[in-house]
Amino acid sequence: MRLHEHERTAIFLDGSNLYATAKALGFDIDYKRLLAYFRERTRLIRAIYYTALMDEAEYSPLRPLIDWLDYNGYRVVTKPVKEFTDNAGRRKLKGNMDIELAVDMMKLAPKLDHIVLFSGDGDFRSLIKAVQDMGCRVSVVSTLAVRPPMIADDLRRQADDFYDLVDYEKEFGRDRPPRSDLPEGLPEDEEDDDEFED
Repeated sequence: MRLHEHERTAIFLDGSNLYATAKALGFDIDYKRLLAYFRERTRLIRAIYYTALMDEAEYSPLRPLIDWLDYNGYRVVTKPVKEFTDNAGRRKLKGNMDIELAVDMMKLAPKLDHIVLFSGDGDFRSLIKAVQDMGCRVSVVSTLAVRPPMIADDLRRQADDFYDLVDYEKEFGRDRPPRSDLPEGLPEDEEDDDEFED
């Protein structure tokens, strides 16, 4: 990744989009490693993670991650998921964080040299253009390695640099724990992940 040590840099993580991208690629993000990667290579001003959460009354599996990020160098921006019923009477959930991310990016852009956006959402194309017009270089991290690609073509074209997340598994991926349930001597790549029912 093209990073410069004196460049004022901020990373913006579209939580649900990044999660879906990493899941499609078959690995989990190690947020401690991700933060360290940028801190070691550039002047990191801010790292902001955006996600919608279920109502506080309901336990969210995201809560431990959100708490960890909040205490370990990230600014976390959340809002409650909204529930609605569509025309067919089906219960739907909505939790789009695009506006919050866009407002923060526009506010921070005058104080930055480089913005790194972890998202493939094409809705961000005009935002990227706006901050580029303010003098920021913009890198986008997503993937083309799955079908369909997780990044919108117009977002990739608008960015100054595009980086495929699949190329950063070693830097940003969580180590997979060794399997203790394997018979001795069986290589991990030969294991069968299917669960068998009695």
